[in-house]
Amino acid sequence: MAQAEIVAGEKRPASYRWLIFWILALGYVLVYFHRLSPGVMALELMKSFNAGGAIVGLLASAYFYPYALMQLPAGLLSDSLGPRKSVTMFLLVAAAGAILFGAAPSLGVAIFARVLVGLGVCMVFVPALKILSQWFTRGEFSMMTAILNAMGGVGVLVAASPLAFLTDILGWRKTFFAIGLATILLAGAVWRWVRNRPEDVGLPPIAPPGPGSQGASAAQPIPLLDGMKRVLKDRYFWAIAIWFFFNCGIFFGIGGLWGGPYLMHVYGLSKTGAGWVLNSVALGLIIGSPFLSMLSDKILVSRKKALILSSVAVAATMLLLAIFTDRLPHAALYVVFFSIGFFSAAIVVIAFTATKELFPLEIAGTSVGTVNLFPFAGGATFQPLLGVILQKVSGTTGVYTVAAYRAAFICCFIAALIALISISFMKETLCEVPKVPKVK
Repeated sequence: MAQAEIVAGEKRPASYRWLIFWILALGYVLVYFHRLSPGVMALELMKSFNAGGAIVGLLASAYFYPYALMQLPAGLLSDSLGPRKSVTMFLLVAAAGAILFGAAPSLGVAIFARVLVGLGVCMVFVPALKILSQWFTRGEFSMMTAILNAMGGVGVLVAASPLAFLTDILGWRKTFFAIGLATILLAGAVWRWVRNRPEDVGLPPIAPPGPGSQGASAAQPIPLLDGMKRVLKDRYFWAIAIWFFFNCGIFFGIGGLWGGPYLMHVYGLSKTGAGWVLNSVALGLIIGSPFLSMLSDKILVSRKKALILSSVAVAATMLLLAIFTDRLPHAALYVVFFSIGFFSAAIVVIAFTATKELFPLEIAGTSVGTVNLFPFAGGATFQPLLGVILQKVSGTTGVYTVAAYRAAFICCFIAALIALISISFMKETLCEVPKVPKVK
């Protein structure tokens, strides 16, 4: 296909880059959908596979293991295959995983299918950032990352009440067949329209190479192993990495799996009713991502203050759940889950930006890919861990007691305190970004 056919009369990169952004954003919606979809289906999965909380926690967390392990290879594959080709190929893997999950005759097959899904969607975020860094200026990149993260909130939203509604009508198996087919269509859209750089469609670069630009750097490239050593030896990197592990462990543990059963077991909500409350997580993520980016950039003028403020809020939310586990007014449940989406999920865009700013641009991809191991390691740990706590304290499988959920929330409160202490040791990274003329 000729380059002229692709842009079809486009004279400016401004319009075409938004087409690329929204296609990639749909891919990120899918990423978050798969992360959190077990939340409203947990009880059905327990029934379908005759499994307890610990096993369903393992099933849900199977997504996170390949996702975490693939973060560094994701950067390497983006560089070798190119981000467009990487996203297309791996979305097809995710589609196969979704279809297999819907057809799974046993728990073992379902776990393998979740591994395939995690493997497939792991190649969306890092390649998307690489593409966006070529289509948007440095001054625009932070906000575009925030908007991309907010689109993850749409995935959370779809994984709540809409998914509950669909599974009530179609059943969870047919629903995942449909999701697999939709993923195949999305992979086709990426291949058809997304391009790695403006130059690939005959457009000029967004910003000329030079100091502070997102374009090619004149600096000498840093070898991968040297870059990794530099990242792993930096104590400020570890302050953020430890924060990521515990903060995101809380988010994926509650927002991604056990929040739905908690609402159904303790407050007697239906699956659809629990889905409506879980929508608040999505709302918090959608509103919080651009708001916290603005708060960090324009109001606090600090990455560190924004991260500490959010960590305090997460700890307060977990303490509230631990104390008033079964005594919260119905309206307060919406506030609590909004807070989880806002302060535990939306804030990660600031942490990613801070990680990138700790190091030279030549190893920015290495640093972000390395730190991105930790949120998913947290999710892979906390989902089954909370399931074990629920099962042990209740002494039963299927329906868990108030005391069991209180114990789980106490565990999350301790994790929130560790995250707060860790992030207090981070280095302030915000510096003034040079103004770049807008693309016209």
